[in-house]
Amino acid sequence: QVQLVESGGGLVQAGGSLRLSCAASGRTFSTSPMGWFRQAPGKGREFVAGLSWSGSSTDYSDSVKGRFTISRDNAQNTVYLQMNSLKPEDTAVYYCAAKRVAQAWSVSYDAHYWGQGTRVTVSS
Repeated sequence: QVQLVESGGGLVQAGGSLRLSCAASGRTFSTSPMGWFRQAPGKGREFVAGLSWSGSSTDYSDSVKGRFTISRDNAQNTVYLQMNSLKPEDTAVYYCAAKRVAQAWSVSYDAHYWGQGTRVTVSS
């Protein structure tokens, strides 16, 4: 079982940066692939970025590639999403997610554990 708590959201101007954090608890964090999803107003939830349990393999959606960076610190049980060059279309609630199996995000976007979300608003 993995419990996830996101933080770091807020209001930022276009072109600015934010770093989201996801604090995880549970015995299996260090072996869980972790990811970030987002849901914009009136839209469905979409995959943003994911990484393997070791952090050696990452996946990004085309819309954030080159601007966002996902990383993890297994010693601190934390996953990060560094967001640079933010655009108004990045406005959304961002969710941290974890898989229960060692499966690459490029194979499936299914996640088994979810945080409560943190809101990011990018003004133009």
